[in-house]
Parts: sequence; C-alpha cells; structure tokens
Amino acid sequence: MSRIGVQPVLLPGGVTMTREGRALTLAGAKGQLALSLPEGVEVNQKGTLLQVTRNSDAKEHRALHGTIRSLLSNAVIGITEGFSKKLELVGIGYRSSIEGNKLVLQVGFTHPVEMTIPEGLEAKVEKNVITVTGIDRQRVGQFSAEIRDVRPPEPYKGKGIRYSGEKVRMKQGKAVKAGS
Repeated sequence: MSRIGVQPVLLPGGVTMTREGRALTLAGAKGQLALSLPEGVEVNQKGTLLQVTRNSDAKEHRALHGTIRSLLSNAVIGITEGFSKKLELVGIGYRSSIEGNKLVLQVGFTHPVEMTIPEGLEAKVEKNVITVTGIDRQRVGQFSAEIRDVRPPEPYKGKGIRYSGEKVRMKQGKAVKAGS
C-alpha cells in the first residue's frame, strides 16, 4: 500500500470540490484549479475528507495512487495559501526589474534578458531577491527554474541566480593545483 496515497486530504473551510466525469475542480479563496484523474484511481469525498483509492494492484495504478494524492493535496494548499519561491541574484552589477508583465534580468550578458511572466503567476523584485508566487505549485517551480537557468551559479566565484538558501559547492581554482 502507498504510504502517501492512503492518507486523507482535509478540505478546509471555504474550499469546494466539484466532479464532472474524470475531472475534479477545486475552488477556494485564491482561485480554482482543475485536476484530471487517470483510469484506475478514484477520489471519494466523506464530509471534509478526500480519500484516494486505486482499483487494482497493477504497477501503473500503484504508481499513480500516491501521485494523485500529492497533486490533490498541493491543489488544496495552493488555493488556500498559495506557493512561493525566492531566488537570489549574486554578483556585482546583477539586478532585475519588472516592466509590465516582463521580468528583466541584467546578469552579466551584453544585453538584458526579458522573460514574460506566465498568466496566473506573480513576480516581485526587492533588491537582489526575486519572489515568484502563484496557486499552482508546478508552474511556480517551473518558472523559477527557467529564471535560474538564465545564469546558474558557477562554482568558482558563486556568481549567478540561485534559490534562496541553496548551497553552492565552491571549487578551489588553479591556485591550489600550482602549489602542489
């Protein structure tokens, strides 16, 4: 049995779930999210609890059991609290700004890099920290990863865009090799 899949998902007050065939729609204070259920996995509602069950012990159904429960839980958290990721710009002259619906990064290239902020996400810039917020965990993480991929942290000086709290393993460089 899936350790994650058997845990029920609690629906807080103000969150409603509607079901049309294999599609679930969760609505809450921050918005609504849709989730489509694959064949072999069912979601049952008992009061304020959602229970995910699978139809058989086939390998495919076992794999989807915990995944669907996690996606359901993330949707509930997203429409009640939301998700956010913080990225730090490390480097002299590295800065960012928001112009309309575009995030403009100046990170050591000869030109500024413009990125369109996806619909449903919000980006804020304060000094050298970019905060991406939204209700869909996957989209927040994907856009944050795209921002980081513009200039990932390099291992010699540590310059680049990194997640807040990310540890960058630094290399010694050639000064150590010459001495030994």
